[in-house]
Amino acid sequence: MQKKLLPLTIAVICSFLFFTLLILIKGNYEFLFYLVVVFFLTWVVYKAHKKVKFPLYVLWHLFIWATLHLAGGNIYIKGIKLYEYMIFNIIGDPYNILKYDQAVHIYGFFVATLAIYYVLKPLLQKNHNRWTALTIVVVMAGLGAVNEIVEFIATVITPSTGVGGYINNALDLVTDLIGAIIAIGMIFNRFS
Repeated sequence: MQKKLLPLTIAVICSFLFFTLLILIKGNYEFLFYLVVVFFLTWVVYKAHKKVKFPLYVLWHLFIWATLHLAGGNIYIKGIKLYEYMIFNIIGDPYNILKYDQAVHIYGFFVATLAIYYVLKPLLQKNHNRWTALTIVVVMAGLGAVNEIVEFIATVITPSTGVGGYINNALDLVTDLIGAIIAIGMIFNRFS
């Protein structure tokens, strides 16, 4: 293991141990499923890193995203699950914008888009319009859709989830797109 990855590895292990204990103590079986998904995705990133060599900042942001996600379903503020917590009430019912959940979606898909950029970067040919290709692939790749499918599976496995209905699903997809577009803007400004 690279020396520079040691602090991150320790943080990942501590986060997994903390949330595993918290989930088991609370009997939060919905998030036990999410913990397994996050663990699997961590393993995928670890394997991909051997070839891709993600920048350290991307790995740290992926870790922060995973931790924010696990916190969202397991930590409560004044009896309200963090995922349901209203940060700013920009738009009221039925949309309730901006909740913690929506902020995590924006941040998470910003980070996921950066990670995918580094996966695709070596594959982009110099003689093609690589930025157009990257934008189309990343934004339309369906990262948000995959996330919503995972949430749907959670509702099937654990019927009493706090995932929400159609409006929540649609807002999640919109915030996923916002995060991806912000990342594409950063990539254009930084690497073009």
